[in-house]
Amino acid sequence: MKITFVAIGTEQLAISLLSAILKREGHEVGLAFSAALFNDRFNLEIEWLGKIFDDREEVIKAIRKQQPDILAFTPLTSTYQWMLGIAREAKIIFPNIKTVWGGVHVSAVPERVLAKPEVDYVVVGEGEVCFPQIVRRIESGYTEEPIVNTRFKAKDGRIVRGEQAGFIQDLDSLPAFDKVLWEEHIRVNDLWLTMASRGCPYRCTFCFNNFFAELPDSKKDKGKYVRQRSVEHMMDELIEAKQRYNIKMVNFQDDVFTVNKPWLKEFLIRYKNEIGVPFQCLTHPKYMDDEVAQWMADAGGSFVQMGVQSMDDDHKRGTLKRYESGVHIEKALKAMNDAGLKPKVDHMFGLPGEPISAQETARKLYAKETPMRIQTFWTCFLPGTEMMNNAIAAGELSEEQVDRIYEGKEFFFYRNEKNVKDKEMGKTYLAYEFLFKVFPIVPKALRVKMEVKHVRWMPAILSKMVAFMVDLLVGLSTLNPEFWAYAKHNLFHLYSFFIRKLGFATPRATQIRKNYMPQAKQMTKDFKEQQQYAKVS
Repeated sequence: MKITFVAIGTEQLAISLLSAILKREGHEVGLAFSAALFNDRFNLEIEWLGKIFDDREEVIKAIRKQQPDILAFTPLTSTYQWMLGIAREAKIIFPNIKTVWGGVHVSAVPERVLAKPEVDYVVVGEGEVCFPQIVRRIESGYTEEPIVNTRFKAKDGRIVRGEQAGFIQDLDSLPAFDKVLWEEHIRVNDLWLTMASRGCPYRCTFCFNNFFAELPDSKKDKGKYVRQRSVEHMMDELIEAKQRYNIKMVNFQDDVFTVNKPWLKEFLIRYKNEIGVPFQCLTHPKYMDDEVAQWMADAGGSFVQMGVQSMDDDHKRGTLKRYESGVHIEKALKAMNDAGLKPKVDHMFGLPGEPISAQETARKLYAKETPMRIQTFWTCFLPGTEMMNNAIAAGELSEEQVDRIYEGKEFFFYRNEKNVKDKEMGKTYLAYEFLFKVFPIVPKALRVKMEVKHVRWMPAILSKMVAFMVDLLVGLSTLNPEFWAYAKHNLFHLYSFFIRKLGFATPRATQIRKNYMPQAKQMTKDFKEQQQYAKVS
């Protein structure tokens, strides 16, 4: 059958893996991609520019051209409404097309999603086993027999619900990510996205892992949530990636890349000797020490991202279900700084019930052990999470707000001081945000003396503008690979946009690849057994 995935903004590893599985079973897989310039719902949103560069028509054109039997979507809360619109239009063009929906947002509110006329099947939780079954069901004809991890509407309107199975334990049984699918749209060698593990050992109340880990029906047979690929399986992928694409940087998207210390040591020795390109990853204060930091630095690790979120230990334990202390955070930052890594931390504002003293504690820490970058996030409530459920129970969210969040109509991942009920508190948060943004470029002697009272007078628009420019400067001057990959990606799509507007054909994939990829080399035998790629000229 013909299956087309609809994607927006950047590569999604879930799509890459599902595509590989479907190709392995003999299906034809395509991609309808939106670059979403200036409106990617995550990094950058400038409304008036987003309208000028809107490429929705290109997505519909791709669907028309590919004429799929199945259209597949994996929306975030922020992209859900956009994808519903694409599905609605596709069903007008192809009335018999079936749509399959999965991902975090769908798994959080499956019945609500399934109630939409544009939705035929929803996948709840992991989709590697059930997606091929859904395809076979559509291919062979409709029946009402349940499909694992899947829900769909019966002819009488009731919901057919399959068993929520345990998590896939053997990650080595899965094929390598299908990067060919993205080659025409993504400069995959600039920042090679991959994962060495699945799952997180923690259940932070604001994170999707908070509910995703509890999805299986049988708590006894759900299996381990944190699972690891073997070193050999991971290396097979990276060796092929280096040969095929001449990768410049690897981005491990594991929730906690350093969770398994013995595995990490073995892997980093091989990575240093056989891959030898810089990499970045995510870590956790309890899974970072002097030894791990040095291993990573020796193997080419550069940017290491770590969640801090709050510096009030009691609040973190009681409200966020984060059990690391400020001491753990300080030791982890010191270990990374001493090893020559470039730590960047995530820090949240507006957390429910957090005392303002937590920000002052964070200021003192960041002035002493300064990360390369402090990424700031304003608290938002996401469907399915304990934090949102607690807010609903406490009456902090109105029915209208809850409905808008569930429907993806209120999706600001980066919220702002306007969402803080106490306006004076909002101003104080802005002042701390300004300090955190500028600390990485300020000498330590000055950092330790900079306090909120020195910058709280700044108008919000000036504070935000300076903070944004400094953040951009830090990203560019430190050669942050995410900044540069994002910039190159957007420049390429700007070029393609103007080429189309001038009436010229958009550069074909083979022409694009010649600019930044070597000729494809002979694939290894092991890799061939996992996945059959089309040859690239």
